[in-house]
Formats: sequence, C-alpha cells, structure tokens
Amino acid sequence: MFALLLTALGLYGLLSYSVSRRSRELALRAALGARRHQLLRAAAMGGIRLVLLGSLIGLGAALGLSRLLQSLLVDVTPFDPGTYLLVLALLLGVALLAVLIPTLGVT
Repeated sequence: MFALLLTALGLYGLLSYSVSRRSRELALRAALGARRHQLLRAAAMGGIRLVLLGSLIGLGAALGLSRLLQSLLVDVTPFDPGTYLLVLALLLGVALLAVLIPTLGVT
C-alpha cells in the first residue's frame, strides 16, 4: 500500500511539473483563440499517454515477475485482475488530477 501511495505522489509530481513547464505554451494557445476544453484536452492527452505507456510496461513486468514474488503475496493470487484494474484506475485518476489542476490554473 505504501508503494502505491509513493507511486501516486511521484506520478502527481512528475505530471504537474510537466504541465507547469508547458504553461507558456498553453497561455499562448489561449491567446491565439484556443478554447478551454482544447487546452485541457491537449494537456491531458500528453499525461494520459505517458501513464498508459508506463502502465503497459509495468503490467508486462508485473506479470513476468509475479511467479517469482508469489511467496510474498498475501490473500492475492499472482494474476488477480481486480488488483491490476484497481491500480490502473488509481494511477489514471491521479494522472488526470495532476494534469488538470495546473492546467486549470493557466486557463
């Protein structure tokens, strides 16, 4: 549980920093007439793409290493789809918040 919280905090920090680095670009797009939803979509898609790519790599590693770590798992099977889906949903939610909060400050 602590590892998941640490991952969520790190992901939030990385993505919010990435969006804050793009604040000039987003402000320029807004000045040139981009609508708010276009700015939000542009910022969100970059973050979500990054999280999905990382999730695919992590899922592959987790499935590959789960047999080795089976003795450390308590009350969870190595290929529990509910656990994988819950972690993915949590990370996508954190990524969406990490992208939207700084973007809303710019727009």
